[in-house]
Amino acid sequence: MRPLHVILAVLITAIWGVNFSVIKLGLTTVDPFILAGIRFSLCALPAIFFIRKPNVPWRYIIGYGLVFGIGLWGIVNLGIKAGLSAGIASLVLQFSAFFSILLGGWVFKEALTRFQVLGMLIALGGLLCIILISDGSVSLPGVLLVLLGAVSWSIANIINKKASTKEVFAFLVWSSAFAPIPLFALDYAINGSAGYTTFVSQVDTTAVLSILFQVYPNTLFAYWIWNSLLKTYPVSTVAPLSLLVPIFGMLGSVLIFHESVPASKVLAVVLIVLGLAVGLYGQRIFNAIRTKYRAASPAQ
Repeated sequence: MRPLHVILAVLITAIWGVNFSVIKLGLTTVDPFILAGIRFSLCALPAIFFIRKPNVPWRYIIGYGLVFGIGLWGIVNLGIKAGLSAGIASLVLQFSAFFSILLGGWVFKEALTRFQVLGMLIALGGLLCIILISDGSVSLPGVLLVLLGAVSWSIANIINKKASTKEVFAFLVWSSAFAPIPLFALDYAINGSAGYTTFVSQVDTTAVLSILFQVYPNTLFAYWIWNSLLKTYPVSTVAPLSLLVPIFGMLGSVLIFHESVPASKVLAVVLIVLGLAVGLYGQRIFNAIRTKYRAASPAQ
């Protein structure tokens, strides 16, 4: 990759990691579903009036919008609100990679490799470390909610793969339009008008900046750049950099909320990132080493 593109890729992972802390800041005055609803409203408007609908069946656009908007970010917001720190949330959400592998095996009949199984086992050790943390930055409901969000992200990835669109930005904008109304309705069904009353009376500059960050740098800009890089370079070159997301997520939480990082959290980060690396790239690395070894060996 060109140096500028490497810098851009790292910047994107930093934005995605820090975004968890930005979400937590917004949740101090805005209900989880309302925060997500406003986020996706601004992702869709006014861009939807200037960008042509992607050449994708409506079921994929609507399905992706509902799963990505409600199942992923609505639920992750709930998990953070339920007592999970921003850093830990960014770490737990990475389990979507393993859920994607399992769903891919079911939907696309893709067999699991030994490295994928090993990676899952290593990452589960990291998840156990998280559950055992008792410094107030972890709650079991929060962990379960973010894991549910990770499942939703995996489903969204399957929908995206089924859609097979090259109009990534248009797909993101148009699908975003189907998330806000259900999110707003869900908040009203759960909390009545209290969430809206609180939003109108207590919304502050921090909440506004949180929403704007989630919409523009984190969603529209970051996904556009990331997918552009994926079109320019092989997936195997770009995708590994996403392992930096939970690291930036933890750093952001430490800097913004002064989250403590005891040995148990360091071990959790190491195990989950290592598990991801082994599960996603272990087979590829093993094959490359074996090919290189065979090429270097003298012919028998």
